[in-house]
Amino acid sequence: MFLLASDERGMGKINTMTSFTTPVIFIVFSRPDSSRMVFHAIARQRPSRLLIIADGPRLTRPGEPEACQQVRDIVAQVDWPCEVSTNFSPTNMGCRKRIISGLNWAFSLVNEAIILEDDCLPDPSFFPFCHELLGRYRDDNRVSMIAGTNLAWRATPPSPSYFFSRVPHIWGWATWRRAWSLYDEHLSQWPAIRASGLLEQAFSERRLVRCWTKIFDQMHAGTGPNTWDYQWSYTNIVHNSLIAVPRTNLITNIGFGPGATHTLDADPDFVLPSAPIEFPLVHPPAMIPMRSLDHLNQRLSFPTFPKRLRLKVHNLRRRALGLVSFASGRV
Repeated sequence: MFLLASDERGMGKINTMTSFTTPVIFIVFSRPDSSRMVFHAIARQRPSRLLIIADGPRLTRPGEPEACQQVRDIVAQVDWPCEVSTNFSPTNMGCRKRIISGLNWAFSLVNEAIILEDDCLPDPSFFPFCHELLGRYRDDNRVSMIAGTNLAWRATPPSPSYFFSRVPHIWGWATWRRAWSLYDEHLSQWPAIRASGLLEQAFSERRLVRCWTKIFDQMHAGTGPNTWDYQWSYTNIVHNSLIAVPRTNLITNIGFGPGATHTLDADPDFVLPSAPIEFPLVHPPAMIPMRSLDHLNQRLSFPTFPKRLRLKVHNLRRRALGLVSFASGRV
C-alpha cells in the first residue's frame, strides 16, 4: 500500500509505503556521524527487514574500537516493527573480504535487497524507486541491478525516469540474489577475455579500455586495491548485463574526508546533490543502454583519469546538456 508523504527537506511529494517490504542491507564500519545520517534515512522508511553488516576495528588505529562500537549502538536503535539480522565481525576483515562475505550472507537470507553503505545518503524517493524496479525486473535476467547514483544527471534527458547502463555504480543500489550469485571475486576468465580483445568491443574509447584493462589486470593478479566493486563491474561487463540508472541523482556521498577508506579528498564531480524522482515512473521504451551517458559517467568516475581530461568532461557535459535540451524542445 502506497501513501503520499512529504520528505523532511521539503522536496515535494514522493511515494512511500506504510510498511516498506523490500529488505535493506546497511554496511557500516567506524563513522558514527555519517552512519547516523544514513540510518535515520532508512528509519524514516520503516523497512520490515533490515540486515546490518559491520567490520571490526583495526586495533592499531587509536579510537577505532570505540568508534566501531558507537556505530553499532546507533544501528541498534530500531524502534519500528522490523526483523533485524546482524553480521558483525569481531576483527577487522578489510573492505574487500568484509563486504563480499557480508553480501554473501545477506543474499543467503533474502532474494532481493536495497544496499546502502554508511556514506551514501539517499533521497527518500530512492527507496520506492528501487522497490518498483526490483519488482518489475525480478525475473528478467538481462537486468542485474538498480543504481541510485547518476554522476551525469545534468546531461540526462527529462524522460523516461531512468535509462539502462553497462557499468554499475554502487553508491546506493539494489539487486537480486540471482545477480549476486554471478559475482566473480577473482575474475576467473579475465586472461582469456583480455587475450581475445573483447573488452574493446564493450567500450568505444581506447582510454577507457586501457583503464579497465589495468584495473582488471591488478584485480586478477591480486595486486589491486582492497576493494570489491571492481569485481562487480567485471561481472556485469562480462555478462553483458543492464543496470537501471535514475534520470536524477538519488544519492549524495557524504563520506569524503579523513575517515574514508578510499575517498579521502572531496571532489566536486562526486559530491553531488540528490533530487527526488517523480512518480509514477516513466519506463524506457526499449532496453537499449545509453552509450553517451555511460561515456560521461565513466569519465567522471575514474579517479585514474588525468585531471585535465576530468576538467574537459565538464565541457562535454554542458555540450551534451545542450543537445538533450535541443532534442526535447527545451531551448
